[in-house]
Parts: sequence; C-alpha cells; structure tokens
Amino acid sequence: QVQLVESGGGLVQAGGSLRLSCTASGRTFSTYAMGWFRQPPGKERRFVAEITWSDGSTRYGDSVKGRFTISRDNAKNTVYLQMNSLRPEDTAVYYCAAIPRANSAYDYWGQGTQVTVSS
Repeated sequence: QVQLVESGGGLVQAGGSLRLSCTASGRTFSTYAMGWFRQPPGKERRFVAEITWSDGSTRYGDSVKGRFTISRDNAKNTVYLQMNSLRPEDTAVYYCAAIPRANSAYDYWGQGTQVTVSS
C-alpha cells in the first residue's frame, strides 16, 4: 500500500503562483510514476501532469503546458506541482496519484487539496 498526502492548496489571484506537494509513504520503493489530476466543480477529474520516478520523464495535459511544472525529490518521496500564471479555470480540487508498477494504473490516490483562483 502507498499513502499519499497533498498540501499547498489555497486561494490565489489570477496570474499568481502556487506549489503543491505530495508525500508518499508506505511501499514507496515500488512506485513507478506519480501524477496530478484535478476536478473542477461539477466536472470530471482530468489529468494534469505525470513524472516517472526512475528517470524523471514528464508529460502534461494540454491546458497546463508551459505554465505548470512537475518535479520530484526521491529522497523525500515527494512530488511537486509548480503552478504559474494561474487562471480562474484552474480552480479545482487537485489530487495526487501513484502508479505502483510499470503497465499498471493509478491505483493510489490522495484526499485532494483545493486550489481557487480568483479573477
């Protein structure tokens, strides 16, 4: 089992920045990749960004490319999401998730952290 705890959400004005953190505990040695998803009010949860634990390769959703950066600190079992140039449409609950092994799915999820961007 892997436990994930997010932090860093809050209220920010449009154009501002926030950094989210997600720390993993438990069977973290088996983590293949970690990612961020978000769910705006009344909408489905959508992919935001992903990072592979071994080599740090990344991928992003189209709506955040060039504005958000995902990174990791292996020693701290922590993944970060640096969010710049925030827009009101970025308002959502942001979830951290983990893929435990190659060719598997996002099996582990955090509780989520609220990000609100005011116009």
